[in-house]
This record gives sequence, C-alpha cells and structure tokens, in this order.
Amino acid sequence: MFYAIMATDHPDSLSSRLSARPAHLQRLQALQAAGRLLLAGPHPALDTPEPGEAGFTGSLVVAEFDSLEQARAWAAEDPYVTAGVYAAVEVKPFKPVLPA
Repeated sequence: MFYAIMATDHPDSLSSRLSARPAHLQRLQALQAAGRLLLAGPHPALDTPEPGEAGFTGSLVVAEFDSLEQARAWAAEDPYVTAGVYAAVEVKPFKPVLPA
C-alpha cells in the first residue's frame, strides 16, 4: 500500500535542511531503485521552485510500504527528522487514483 508522509519544517531550518539533504536524497533514491517511490519533493515557502533564503515549509513523500507502522518507522529515521528540520510528520494511507 502507498503512504503519504507529510512533514512540516521548523521555521528558519534551511541551513539544517541543506546539510541533511544528501542523506535525505539517498534514502529516497533507495526507495526509487526498489520501485516503491511514487513522488517526493519539498514545499517552497514562496510561489517559486527556487525560494532562496525563504526556504521551504515542509515535504511530501508518497511511497509504498508493507504497513502503516513500517511507513511511520521509515519516516522517523529520515535525516531531516534527526537533523531537526521537521517540526511535525504525519503519515497516512494513500490511494493513487489518477493518472491511471
């Protein structure tokens, strides 16, 4: 089943985000290589793909896991969590509908 991992950044966490980004991307690339990643990306703080020093307000990852517990465990080990980038993380089941 797919799960949506929705995270909200702490204010002013851009420098921590940038430091932890390589390790964060490595975990996402492993999901992608296993064919389990549907999509992933950040929420820019401004209405532009490159928000500069305004940074980001959070992230969305939609990936396949065997259970909600496994998805939550994976999310809890994210480098953005351990680096203190994320203030909150919510994990919910997700049902892809479109595009088919």
